[in-house]
Amino acid sequence: VVYMTFRFREYRYGFAAVVALFHDVLITLGALAVASATGLVHIEINLEIIAAFLTIIGYSLNDTIVVFDRIRENLPRRKEGFAEVINISINQSLSRTILTSVTTFFVVGVLFFANRQYHNSLEGFSFAMLIGIIVGTYSSMFVASPLLVFFDRWARKRQLESISDSAKRIDEKKTATPTA
Repeated sequence: VVYMTFRFREYRYGFAAVVALFHDVLITLGALAVASATGLVHIEINLEIIAAFLTIIGYSLNDTIVVFDRIRENLPRRKEGFAEVINISINQSLSRTILTSVTTFFVVGVLFFANRQYHNSLEGFSFAMLIGIIVGTYSSMFVASPLLVFFDRWARKRQLESISDSAKRIDEKKTATPTA
């Protein structure tokens, strides 16, 4: 949150990114639990799985930063509202995101299928990475960015309430003090 706040000069970018990262890790952990319980994949939580989670966090955070950076670049240039600028920014970075994700997915998929028959630690690592790539890719666009819109609307609402309260206090002072 501190890094994202420093980079984008607003706290809401950091909070949106962190919520998206929690989402990525929880969904991946849930998929691993289901796959392990059903016997589809041999997985145990070990250093390789922890490394997979850290890689997923880095991958997703990088993708989120790319989208947020495009949003930051487009805000001063565009006349549309904040939500529309986010939509335009996502569309502009979508091809880069999909190409990067598909390329990485294919490489990790080969790693998974090459190690599936041996039931070694690379099977769990690559399976976690496959799930994490999918989840991390869509969370940058469909979790972090909508949260950014939510936080923006929430901040604007709080700002309007603060202005309204200040105006009420000024009106109360005017009516309470007699004029000479």
